[in-house]
Amino acid sequence: METKVYNQAGKETGKITIPESVFGLPWNADLVHEVVRLMNSNSRTNVAHTKTRGEVRGGGKKPWQQKGTGRARHGSTRSPIWVGGGVAHGPRNTQNYDRKINKKAKAKAFYTILSKKFKEGEILFLDSVNMTAPKASEAKKMLTALSTIKGYERLATKKVNTAIIALDKKSSVVEKSFGNFGNVDIEEFRNINPVSVLNHTFLIVANPGESLKALTVKAGTKVVKAAPAKVKASAAK
Repeated sequence: METKVYNQAGKETGKITIPESVFGLPWNADLVHEVVRLMNSNSRTNVAHTKTRGEVRGGGKKPWQQKGTGRARHGSTRSPIWVGGGVAHGPRNTQNYDRKINKKAKAKAFYTILSKKFKEGEILFLDSVNMTAPKASEAKKMLTALSTIKGYERLATKKVNTAIIALDKKSSVVEKSFGNFGNVDIEEFRNINPVSVLNHTFLIVANPGESLKALTVKAGTKVVKAAPAKVKASAAK
């Protein structure tokens, strides 16, 4: 499979060969849903915590005698049916939400999402992302230039979850340049996952020749390594 590669100015600089085993898979909604659900469960933070009737202070004395008052019998004012009493079946911070995710299933879901985004024209390959100094003006200039590419016009107008820029290696200059952009996230390509890709409309892959080397396709009992991407240079348009 071949696709176009652009520079920061939005000009085509060549073409790249990408593995069909990563960007050419059919959509599998059930697999993606299962993996995303498990990943969200694993990232859940236990904060909410309620006390049971045994943990609420007080309530040791019986409110009134068992019989003879004409009222319902009660043994404690800390019963869940009393105001100020304990909570029955409430959230507890001891609850374990960790779930096991098979590595092969997670990888397959990731490649399925990449395939869908590639087919829908939501993955953009850049030869590099270079900034000499951390300036928001340079970051805005880059997004404006990329929005001139057909199909990527919303890079300059979408206000929420616009894009995730996947770098081949960490760059503090690029991260600081986009630091004030709430709609753009900067990550290393090796750190992106199914949830992070789904949470953004566009995926911008910088230096794909290096970034895609880390990809592997896991199918069944066999592990097939993705072929390294090759960039073919062409005259800039």
